[in-house]
Amino acid sequence: MKTMIKIREVSCKIALSKSLLPGLDYSLNPYYGCQHGCVYCYAPNVLKIEREKWGKFVNIRRNMPKVLSKELRKKEKGVVGISTVTDPYQPLEKKFKLTRYCLQELLKYDFPICVQTKSDLVLRDVDLISKFSHAEVGVTVATLNDNERALLEPNSSSIQKRLLALKKLKEEDIKTFVFFGPIYPTIELKDISKIVEVFADCNVDYVMVDKFNLKKGVWESIKNALSSEYKMMNIFYERFFIDREYYSKIFSAVKEECTKNNIGFEEAF
Repeated sequence: MKTMIKIREVSCKIALSKSLLPGLDYSLNPYYGCQHGCVYCYAPNVLKIEREKWGKFVNIRRNMPKVLSKELRKKEKGVVGISTVTDPYQPLEKKFKLTRYCLQELLKYDFPICVQTKSDLVLRDVDLISKFSHAEVGVTVATLNDNERALLEPNSSSIQKRLLALKKLKEEDIKTFVFFGPIYPTIELKDISKIVEVFADCNVDYVMVDKFNLKKGVWESIKNALSSEYKMMNIFYERFFIDREYYSKIFSAVKEECTKNNIGFEEAF
């Protein structure tokens, strides 16, 4: 059963926020809240939102393109991260097109952009993204097991659609990367070679890895989502709290396989 989501149209005063993330000068978040409702998302902690409410509301910042247009006339050029605490291509974007309208404004001043999403809807805007002098698109793929994906990222695009999006973006000569994270603990060392081969087949420029960051309430949300998946939950528990070397081994294996496949490698944040 799908979660009922409360949708509100609101106004914003600021479009570009100063970013503290490496490589990004500004953050642009056309939506407050996210339909994807990923149970491990760090955004509720950053925004100080009750975790139980995450994925159940979205505020649509309808005037953001207009506000952005005014800011771009005065702002020093810098890399704009789209988005950092919401998905710019969540399902509502298909109707409201806020991300697209913001891209149109950014293109007028040719600000460098870095888009990150879990949705193949990004393909709709290839016509704009391909015109930027400096643009890259990252697609999050935390597991190749779509059944597991559906448990923790319930309203996001399937893994197959995401991989196809990466291929099509690269066909348009757009710089791409896989945000391989947070890597699901169900992934074994022996799986890494095959996983990186899949990424290489998408012709990505680099792979960025990240682990689960267990901020307040995250483990509880994961346990709730996996309540009927005892084996999976036990694996998560063991590799979160007992096998402290798990992620360092996985990261090393990914780096090694990326080198073999001539793909760049980075660790997140």
